[in-house]
Amino acid sequence: MGYSGDPVQPDLCTAHSAKAEARRHYLLFIIMATPASPTLALLSLRCPHCHEGRLFTHSAFNLAHFTDMPERCEVCAVPLEPEPGFYWGAMFISYGFNVATVLTIGALLYFVGGDPDVWVYVLAVAGAALALAPAALRYSRALMLYWFGGARYRFNPSRLASA
Repeated sequence: MGYSGDPVQPDLCTAHSAKAEARRHYLLFIIMATPASPTLALLSLRCPHCHEGRLFTHSAFNLAHFTDMPERCEVCAVPLEPEPGFYWGAMFISYGFNVATVLTIGALLYFVGGDPDVWVYVLAVAGAALALAPAALRYSRALMLYWFGGARYRFNPSRLASA
């Protein structure tokens, strides 16, 4: 069956190939949505074992629940809290993030802002620290889990074959 030339009724082969092309793009999106690199998985706050499951249950903008984490990964069931009190060590990483924030804001105000009064430094640093607190907490926990959690990435080729 060839092309009918009728613009209202498309050719069946064209419709079938368009559907196959859409499916191929969808599968490519699914494959690309799973970061293969541990760095990309960390930056997107994904499970260190499967790189698919989310580390946090709510958005960072939900101030009442931005710290909530599931007990296990929703995809591979790896425990996200290896032992009680595991994330106490993340306080030191978060402290490092806050020191970097203070130094960056201070240097920007000094060199770009022309060394303003002390109250400007205090307000700018306090505002930046409060605004970045959810991100600092989330990334400090994620780094703690990636560095010391014991879960290592395991690529599952059967998942790609079944897609």
